[in-house]
Amino acid sequence: MRRPILLAAAAVVLVALTAASCGHDDKGISVAGVSRSDVTEVVDAPASVVARAAATLTAPADGTLARLAVNPGDQVHKGQIVAVVDSPTAQKRLRDAKSALDAARNSGGGGVNIDLGSASKQLNASAAAAFDQARQAADHVTDPQVKAALLAQIGAAQKQFAGAAKSVDSAVRGVQRGIRSLGSAMSALGAAQRLQAQQAYDLAKATVDALTLRAPIAGVVQLGGATGGAAAGGTDLSSLLAGVSGGSSAPAAANATPAGVSTTVVAGGLVSAGTPILTIVDVSELGLVADVDETDIFLVKTGVPADVELDAAPGVTYPAIVTAIDILPTPNARGAVAYRVRLSLQSPPSGAQTPRPGMNAVAHLRVREAADTVAVPAAAVFSAEGHDMVWVRAADGKAERRPVTVGVSGADLVQITDGLLAGDQVVVTGVDKVHSGDQLP
Repeated sequence: MRRPILLAAAAVVLVALTAASCGHDDKGISVAGVSRSDVTEVVDAPASVVARAAATLTAPADGTLARLAVNPGDQVHKGQIVAVVDSPTAQKRLRDAKSALDAARNSGGGGVNIDLGSASKQLNASAAAAFDQARQAADHVTDPQVKAALLAQIGAAQKQFAGAAKSVDSAVRGVQRGIRSLGSAMSALGAAQRLQAQQAYDLAKATVDALTLRAPIAGVVQLGGATGGAAAGGTDLSSLLAGVSGGSSAPAAANATPAGVSTTVVAGGLVSAGTPILTIVDVSELGLVADVDETDIFLVKTGVPADVELDAAPGVTYPAIVTAIDILPTPNARGAVAYRVRLSLQSPPSGAQTPRPGMNAVAHLRVREAADTVAVPAAAVFSAEGHDMVWVRAADGKAERRPVTVGVSGADLVQITDGLLAGDQVVVTGVDKVHSGDQLP
C-alpha cells in the first residue's frame, strides 16, 4: 500500500504555506504561496520479523532421550553436542548389518575357474604319441604288404581322430565360454551383494552416529520444534536418516501428547523417529519479510531505507534496509498478488527492546525522496482532462487552471517538477469550489 508521507517536515512546510495564505472566504477557499521542501514517498507493507536461520533436530530412530545437554535459552556453537538418544533398535540394526557385511565379504563370490582346454591338449598329445608308437611297430614288419596295410590303417585312424579332436576342441571352446560367462555373473552377483551389505551397514552406522545430536548452526536453544511443540520433523541429518530407514517424519498419532501436557521431550522420555527434540535459532542477524502489493513493487529497489513499527513496541521506530526482492509472487488470502521484500534490521534505537522472530510489523519503505524541491500540499493537485492541475492566482487575482508535472508524492506534500515556481500562489483548500476566472481571496 503506497502512503505518500512526510510527517514532521511536511507539517512544517504546510504551516508555512498556510501562513502565506490570503485567508479564508465564505466558500472555504484559501490560497498559499509555493515553497521548497523535502518530499518523501513511502510504501507501507505488512511484515514480520525473521531470524537469520533455524534448525530443528529430531530423533533419528525410536528410543528414549538419554541426555539433554543444553537448557532453553542457551547459546550453542556449531558442532556442540546438545542431546543423546538411546535406541536399542538402531543398535541392533547396526549389529545385524555388520554381520551381513562380514558374511558377504567372506562368501568369496568369485568366478568359476575350470580349464577344459588343457585336458583336450593332453588328450591330443597322448593320441599323437600312440600313433607314433604304432608306426614304429609297423616299421619292424618285414612283409611289405602287411606293413603297407598297417600303415594305411594307422593313417586312416589318425585322420578320424583328427576330425573328432576338431569337434571336441570346438565343443570345449563353447563350454569354456559358458563357464567364463557363468563366472562373470557370479562375480557380479557377489559384488552386488557386498555393495548392498556395505550400504546397509553405512546407513545403520550413520543412524547410530546421529543418535548423538550436534548443533548444525550456532544459535539459541528452544525445546521442541520450530513452533515450540511437536512440530513436523526438521531438515537436519537425523530426520533425513529417519526417513530413509523407514522412520516417520513426525510422531505417530498414537503418541500424540494430550491437551494440557507439555509437548517438549524431557530426558528419559520416549521418542519416535522424527520427534523434534529441540530447535536452534540463529538470531545474530534479524531481518524482515514484507509483502508489497504488485502495484507498488516497481518502486522498491535494493538499498531502499525503511522505518519499521512493531505491534509489540508501539511508538518505537526501527531502521531497516531492503536487501532483496523475490521474483515470484506470493498470493495472499484476499486473492491479491504481492511480492516478498526482504529487509535487514539495523541497530535498534537506544533503549528499545530487541525484536523477536515472528513479531508482526509494518515496514514504511521510503521508495523515493526529493530534497529542497518545489512542493505544494497534496490537496492542491487535482485531475482534469487527463492531466494533473492546480489553481493558480493570476496577477489580477483571478483563478487560472495550470497543468503541472508531479514527481515524488508524499502524504502531505507532492513534488512539482514542472508548471510552478517557488513564490507562485495556489489554491490549497476548496479546490473543488473554484472555477476559472473566479476572484480568489
